[in-house]
Amino acid sequence: MIRIFDTLPYEDGFFMPGEFAPHSCCWMLWPERKDNWRLDAGPAKKAFSAVAKAIALFEPVFMGVSKQGLQTAKHLLSSHSNIILVEMESDDAWMRDVGPTFLKNRQGEVRGIDWGFNAWGGLNGGLYFPWDKDEKIARSVMEKTNVNGYKAPIILEGGSIHTDGEGTLLTTEQCLLNPNRNPSLSKDQIEFILKNYLGINTIIWLSQGVVMDETDGHVDNICCFSKPGEVLLHWTDDPSDPQYEISEDALKRLSKARDAKGRAITVHKLHQPGPLFMSEEESKSIEKTNPGMIREKGARLAASYVNFYIANSGVVMPVFDDPHDEDALALVRSIFPKRKIIPVKAREILLGGGNIHCITQQQP
Repeated sequence: MIRIFDTLPYEDGFFMPGEFAPHSCCWMLWPERKDNWRLDAGPAKKAFSAVAKAIALFEPVFMGVSKQGLQTAKHLLSSHSNIILVEMESDDAWMRDVGPTFLKNRQGEVRGIDWGFNAWGGLNGGLYFPWDKDEKIARSVMEKTNVNGYKAPIILEGGSIHTDGEGTLLTTEQCLLNPNRNPSLSKDQIEFILKNYLGINTIIWLSQGVVMDETDGHVDNICCFSKPGEVLLHWTDDPSDPQYEISEDALKRLSKARDAKGRAITVHKLHQPGPLFMSEEESKSIEKTNPGMIREKGARLAASYVNFYIANSGVVMPVFDDPHDEDALALVRSIFPKRKIIPVKAREILLGGGNIHCITQQQP
C-alpha cells in the first residue's frame, strides 16, 4: 500500500520537474472508445503504437490496457521489450490528464499528485459521462509503481500545466478559471494550490489555448517550455485566422513576463499546421452516441506541433502530412540539438481531440 500524505508537497520539499529533466519511464493508455476513435479505434491503436515505439527508443513505456484490449495491444506492441503492458481499466486514453503529476525532491525521491478529474467540465460541458474509471487511474499508476503522494483538493488535468522545474508555471485562464472545473475557488485560491502542490512560485497566465480545443484551452497545445527561460508558442501569420489574436495576446504576455529566476522569456514561434478540418469520411466512421463530443464533417481540429513529448534523448513530435511539417521539424531540431527528433503521423490522435503530449505522462 502506498502512503497518501496530508501535508503540502512544497513544504515537504517536492516540486514538479520540467519535462526535459531525466525520466525513469513514460505512461500511456490504450484507445478503445468507439464514440471517440473511428473504425472501432483501429487507426488510433496503430497511431498510439507508433508513439509508444518512438518513445521506447529512449525510455521504458508502460501502456495501461483494459482486459478486453490486451490481445490487440499484445499483437501491436509485444515485440518491443521496452514497452510493458499493464492491465488497467479507463474511460478513454488521455494519460496526461487522468494520470498522476509526478514530483521529486532534491534527494531524488519521487511522489505523485492525484488530481480530481471530471472529463473536462463535468455535466457542464464535459466530454463524457461517467468518468469513474479515469478518476482511479492516477492512484492506480502510483500503486503500480509504489510511489507515495498526495490527493489534491482541485479538479485539474495534466495538460493544463507546464513547468520549467525552477519555480515557473505556464497555464491558461480559459481552462483553470473555467467555472466547470472549480467554481468555488477564486484565482488567488487556485494559485495558492498550484504553488503548494507543484513547488512553484511564479505563474505565467496565458488567456486562451488553441481554437476549438475541447479541453477548454489546455496550455500544452499552445505553449511549452523547451528549457528554463525558453518556450515554443503555437503561431499563425494569418490575421484572418481566429487563432491569430489568441497567439498574439500570448506573445505579448510572454514578452512582458519574468520567470521565477527573474529571466525574460525567449519565445520561438512554431507555425500551426493547416488549419485542418474533419473530413466526411472521418466523421462517418465514428459512432455518434455521445453528444458531448463534436465529431462532425468540417469541424476544425485543434492541430498543433507544440503538442510533442520530450523523452530522455529525443522529442516525439506530431506531423500531419501538411506543408508546414518540415519547417516545424527544422525549428524543433534547432531548439533541441542534442535530442533526436522523431516525427509521428498523428492525425488519428488529433481526431480524438488531442495529440502526443496529451496521451503521455513522464515519470521522473
